Amino acid sequence: MAREQLGVLKALDAAKTQCYHFTAILVAGMGFFTDAYDLFCISLVTKLLGRIYYTVPGSLKPGTLPPNVANAVNGVAFCGTLAGQLFFGWLGDKLGRKRVYGITLILMVVCALASGLSFGHSAKGVMATLCFFRFWLGFGIGGDYPLSATIMSEYANKKTRGAFIAAVFAMQGFGNLTGGIVALIVSSAFDHASKGLAYNINPAASLPPQADYVWRIILMFGAIPAALTFYWRMKMPETARYTALVAKDAKLAAQDMSKVLQVDLQAESEQVKTDIESPAQETSKNAFGLFSKQFMKRHGRHLVGTTVCWFLLDIAFYSQNLFQKDIFSAIGWIPAAPTMSALKEAFTVARAQTLIVLCGLIPGYWFTVAFIDYLGRRTIQIMGFFFMTVFMFALAIPYHHWTLSENRVGFVVMYSLTFFFANFGPNATTFIIPAEIFPARLRSTCHGISAAAGKAGAIVGAFGFLYAAQSTNPAKTDAGYPTGIGMRNSLIALGCINFFGMLFTFLVPESKGKSLEELTGEIDDEENGQTASPRTILSSANQGHGKRK
Repeated sequence: MAREQLGVLKALDAAKTQCYHFTAILVAGMGFFTDAYDLFCISLVTKLLGRIYYTVPGSLKPGTLPPNVANAVNGVAFCGTLAGQLFFGWLGDKLGRKRVYGITLILMVVCALASGLSFGHSAKGVMATLCFFRFWLGFGIGGDYPLSATIMSEYANKKTRGAFIAAVFAMQGFGNLTGGIVALIVSSAFDHASKGLAYNINPAASLPPQADYVWRIILMFGAIPAALTFYWRMKMPETARYTALVAKDAKLAAQDMSKVLQVDLQAESEQVKTDIESPAQETSKNAFGLFSKQFMKRHGRHLVGTTVCWFLLDIAFYSQNLFQKDIFSAIGWIPAAPTMSALKEAFTVARAQTLIVLCGLIPGYWFTVAFIDYLGRRTIQIMGFFFMTVFMFALAIPYHHWTLSENRVGFVVMYSLTFFFANFGPNATTFIIPAEIFPARLRSTCHGISAAAGKAGAIVGAFGFLYAAQSTNPAKTDAGYPTGIGMRNSLIALGCINFFGMLFTFLVPESKGKSLEELTGEIDDEENGQTASPRTILSSANQGHGKRK
């Protein structure tokens, strides 16, 4: 006899979309808004940091960050994020989603402020403290990935679960956009006040002392949205699925959900109480661990699929996102650094990235929200990887064509389309799928492992792209860098990576329209090695009692 869900979980799956669902999206989504802002705002200020701390007096070009410093500044937050995803993912399954949720937010607030206050009397001192605080900022951001995804998946009904999780993730787009807008406003205001000159006209006047405030303000702004949502995050109850399936207190799960959702769960309370106290619950054979043979048999292929797809996606996505300023410079869309003042360059980089976010990132996110519960997760992921591959090759193969001044607008349009299909594709679905296909007691952990694999890919993209994208001509490389394979070959490599991501997508199941327990096997038949359902236990007990009479 097939196992039934507890009443509280059944009610959650069937619950109509209501106000609390949107509250949960907003509270969890603001965490992702902050994540995106904090991770990507560094790419808006790296050129400015190079000018402030590494300009050599008398040089024909303004300063740039040395390769080892640029690697550290761009990549250290990803290292922290990777560690945070593994640690908080595991902790979320051990202590509960809610208990850990506030810790990540506090870390993000404190470290965002501390990053902007990075102290030191020398370039080395400032960069060292900046990297230290950005590592711990990343550690807090890392915890937000598995916790936000798991919380939203466990609150949602099965009909619109994909759209709800995608909406949380889509807040990344607004975080990216806000980063660009803040950088535009701050750099423009300071540039207007200082009236800086181009570096090739007057190197000293191109870098006013106030420029040091600009990057600090931009980094510190990330603390504001995180701080604003702390109260509401602490008011959220623990998810019913964690309480019922992991903490084994389904009565409390029913009470918690009755407070926030307009669903009558009280009728289940006595049944649930009996369910939990049943000794049969303690002998469950469904309590296999992460490293067990049974997990590998049932979910090992799925974990390989989610980790490899996220790893490959983030190599392409983060190398594009962090270093698009270099791509724009290579095609001449951003003027040569000596022709601008420091703050004018910061403004120009922010404007370019903001246009890409508006044209490519944000529409892609919301197309996923609109269509994911109709097309399905796997379909959208395959489609996204396919078109990312196509557009990467379309940019790379005739690369010289796109560098011509009359074709640069076309290059930006094509480049925006790769971002559109990244977000109406694997950038969203690699976040959604791991929150649905693993058992409740391992859901946060497996999502953390998948996300950490993604950040490993981001590290490869962040570090590798700095070197790979360098010109093959030694005279055209950035200061301190060896020759690379060039922008064209780098784009070809990214296209190949996207192609393999499409192939590995076939390892993950389609989760559209199914309950979480159905997907994870937590309601499998007893004959397949699972415990009987609580209702079955009660029914059998009543029948036995009748026979004894």
